Amino acid sequence: MTKQVPVDASARADHEDDGLHVVHDDVAYQRLVLVNVVFLGRADAGDRAWVLVDAGVAGAAGTIRKAAERRFGEGARPAAIVLTHAHFDHVGALATLADEWDVPVWCHALEVPYLDGTRAYPPPDPSVGGGLMARLAPLYPRGPLDVAHRLHVLPADGAVPGAPGWRWLHTPGHTEGHVALWRSADRTLVSGDAVITTAQESAYAVLTQAPELHGPPTYFTTDWEAARASVERLALLGPETLVPMHGHALAGPAMQASLETLARRFDEVAVPAHGRYVDGDRSRR
Repeated sequence: MTKQVPVDASARADHEDDGLHVVHDDVAYQRLVLVNVVFLGRADAGDRAWVLVDAGVAGAAGTIRKAAERRFGEGARPAAIVLTHAHFDHVGALATLADEWDVPVWCHALEVPYLDGTRAYPPPDPSVGGGLMARLAPLYPRGPLDVAHRLHVLPADGAVPGAPGWRWLHTPGHTEGHVALWRSADRTLVSGDAVITTAQESAYAVLTQAPELHGPPTYFTTDWEAARASVERLALLGPETLVPMHGHALAGPAMQASLETLARRFDEVAVPAHGRYVDGDRSRR
């Protein structure tokens, strides 16, 4: 079982606004059962003037659509759906929303095989321990999903389509093509699953969402060397606000200190003691 990096709860930056947690005037996230989706764009932005990051779990399309309409206006569709990666809890409503909104889907080139019907993800690893969510991992869908007719590869220059001022950062480890989103103007980081703020392996932690920084969900992470390097890269950015895809958004000095600690002590606090993908990484050190 991995150890925890505590975070001062007073550092939380979000507040609830009509079912959403608003981080900035143009950044909000919606908490679903297992995961978050993020909305980039000002309230009342209107049609094609905002971006959805990730697409939640299966069956969540209606919930996401209603939240989008409350925030951006009736009938408002995004300019793009941008994916941090293509695990089942991030693309569950993707096909439905992309077709209903007639919207392009953007991902890293290394995620394309999991989104064009070509390849399933490697099997998850329940032996990492940590709780019920990890033990149930063999039951989680691995894909592939086929949305090839909507799929585009993120621009090589780092731009995020439909979201001026944002850049995408390749942060592999949890998956080969995992990305985070970064806005340097206010040092806001959408970390995807590279850094999360709840112990995703534990059903209790998923339900209570006590704020504490963690590395990526252990049962689906296949490259721990890359995961460590990604966390180190994100910590060096010095984000003021962190919006993960699991757990609450956090901000302020306590979050920054905990992120630095997570990067510095990654092997101790984030990497499982054993597991299918752990031993191979350790043999390469």
